[in-house]
Amino acid sequence: MGVLAVLILPLLLFGISGIIYIYRAVGRLMSKSAVQNKVVVITDAISGLGKECSRVFHSGGARLVLCGKTWEKLEALYNALISVGDPSVTFTPKLVLLDLSDINCIQDVTKEILDCYGCVDILINNASMKVKGPVQSISLELDKKIMDANYFGPITLTKALLPNMISRRTGQVVLVNNIQGKLGVPFRAAYAASKHAAQGFFDCLRAEVEEFDVCISTVSPTFIRSYHVQPEPGNWEASIWKFFFRKLTYGVHPMEVAEEVLRTVSRKKQEVFMANAIPKAALYIRTFFPELFFAIIASGVKEKQKVEEK
Repeated sequence: MGVLAVLILPLLLFGISGIIYIYRAVGRLMSKSAVQNKVVVITDAISGLGKECSRVFHSGGARLVLCGKTWEKLEALYNALISVGDPSVTFTPKLVLLDLSDINCIQDVTKEILDCYGCVDILINNASMKVKGPVQSISLELDKKIMDANYFGPITLTKALLPNMISRRTGQVVLVNNIQGKLGVPFRAAYAASKHAAQGFFDCLRAEVEEFDVCISTVSPTFIRSYHVQPEPGNWEASIWKFFFRKLTYGVHPMEVAEEVLRTVSRKKQEVFMANAIPKAALYIRTFFPELFFAIIASGVKEKQKVEEK
């Protein structure tokens, strides 16, 4: 009986692992089949996350329109996708120059995007601009630049493409946002403000376009790391909010976020929050115990200032 029990446990674990693997594999296949032949527009496709989104949607058979503000980098991405793609199941990507912080050019670029295939099924608003520093040291000009890139740019493009989706009564808009669309982090006021604004806009838009069968989704990771950044033992700032928002693996890998964006599109999820338990707890505390949350954040600022003085 004892020997049987010893054998059953590994077999049980092996069986469960196999079921999980099969479930995930089937899920990936279903996600890719859901975007086959769909016209997918990806902004800032030349960023780390943009490249990964381009890769997973391209391999899924989507008709891509890749947007970026550097033509040479767009061509490099194009060549990379073509070199690994299967011509029998993939489409040749279209390239469009677009700088979302330049609001005045978006209307003309929208026409160029629509001319590629005549419609847009999925818009992935991925572009983002960051800045870090005390409020008093950030110029109003830079505040406006951040707001243009992170808020006015995405909503202008969305508004321009929305009539096409509404008239066809189909479509999906995905906003790749950030935890700072829900929580303000010290020394990132301009960035957090732009992300809060974007979150509010797309939350309102979701309710307004539901009757037209247009889906609005937001995917909010805590932090997307670069390809080459890895955790450094001992390199730990004495800032308590760092403890709140630091991903255990030093940020979510772009590939991980891209796979979640694909799942969000295929399952038409409305909101996804990619975070470990600590940021989720911070959101809970901010909602139900705001005074405690503000006190913790303020103490973190004081602690950092003391460290810098030393």
